[in-house]
Amino acid sequence: MTSMINTSLTLRSGVEIPNRLVKAAMTERLADPHNNVTERHLKLYKAWADGGIGLQITGNVQVDRRNLEAPGNVVIDAKPSNEQAAMLSRWAEVCKSSGGKVVMQLSHAGRQTMKMINPQPDAPSAVPVELPGGQFGTPRAMTGDDIKALIGRFAIATRAAREAGFDGVQIHAAHGYLMSQFLTPRVNQRTDKWGGPLENRARLLLETIRAAQAEAGPGFGVSVKLNSTDFQKGGFSREDSMAVIGMLNDLDLDFVEISGGNYEQPKMMDMEGLQPSEAQPVRESTRKREAYFLDYARDVQGVATMPLMVTGGFRTVEAMNTALSDGEADLIGLGRPLCVDVDAPKQLLSGELTELTSWEKILRIGPGVFGPNSSIGLFKAMNGFGMQGWFYHQLHRIADGEGPNRKLGLISAFLKMQGLDSKMAKAYQAALKERQPA
Repeated sequence: MTSMINTSLTLRSGVEIPNRLVKAAMTERLADPHNNVTERHLKLYKAWADGGIGLQITGNVQVDRRNLEAPGNVVIDAKPSNEQAAMLSRWAEVCKSSGGKVVMQLSHAGRQTMKMINPQPDAPSAVPVELPGGQFGTPRAMTGDDIKALIGRFAIATRAAREAGFDGVQIHAAHGYLMSQFLTPRVNQRTDKWGGPLENRARLLLETIRAAQAEAGPGFGVSVKLNSTDFQKGGFSREDSMAVIGMLNDLDLDFVEISGGNYEQPKMMDMEGLQPSEAQPVRESTRKREAYFLDYARDVQGVATMPLMVTGGFRTVEAMNTALSDGEADLIGLGRPLCVDVDAPKQLLSGELTELTSWEKILRIGPGVFGPNSSIGLFKAMNGFGMQGWFYHQLHRIADGEGPNRKLGLISAFLKMQGLDSKMAKAYQAALKERQPA
């Protein structure tokens, strides 16, 4: 009997994915100070391509260099130069070199832009990120003209991706980034046509999709990453998400990827935020089947007319195959395990491997590490930021042609990431000044 993960899937655009395993978007922080694709990107994505993955979704490519998730992001906010276009084409080429497909994820960080990049980033309203440490500034509420210009930036990036040979783009409307910020009433407090009732809060996403599709053309798809919920009181709810799926049904999308959470409530990393989360019903079957958002995906299948991709928590072939055969998911998104074991998809598909390593469970540390008086918030933060740093470090080693360092500790990883972010931010700011007219 053929394993479901080995079956192909043809999307509405006509793009055929050779198997159901997808490398989900993970930020790489490998761009040069001018936010261009580098040789390190090519080496990393070639490793994933050779590892047997059916589809790669790139780390979030930003559409505005003033509002970044990290200083090492790739940015497309204007027509690329010949040199930039050539590197984008090489990126697409290496991703497809072993028969897989590739989609470029397009994003705008909004208020989740770190202060060292922009102390006053753009957002729907002037509502700051509620996290300690002063990493994020108070954002500036966007004007109507800002919003129209932003939609144009997504169209420009879509055109660049198509011309470079990518198979599609994914609009990032999850994890608390700008599109997600417009969707949630907790952050979007506008009273114009871009805020208030859900149909207004969803307007930016819908108009951006239409603008991207106008640039797509035959054989090039548009997809969306959407939160199932923000897991926050007064935020984007499960009911809101189901309603948005209904709106997306009419837009002929290739697929919708289901996720959840944001920086304040990082459920996408299977972690609790510093504040209590808004409880969501979780069936025992989902706990057994590992995937964080499978309950929602199961329920939304009754509404959605497009294929669904579920990312977060899948570790066993049995759970992946069951989700596919039961119609709970059409594509299986894999993230952190591929930061260490790049050839895991090939082993899963061949039957050589039946379960991925859950590095986050192996690495997790408790409050006792910091002494008897340490706060619960301290070890939560260290687990979150330390794990981020740990996985980034592995990506960078692969991009440099080295093997992963499985013995790296979380505290060391956190300090390495802090130092790297600071260094890259300074280089980014210097490059930004170079671009400004005298």
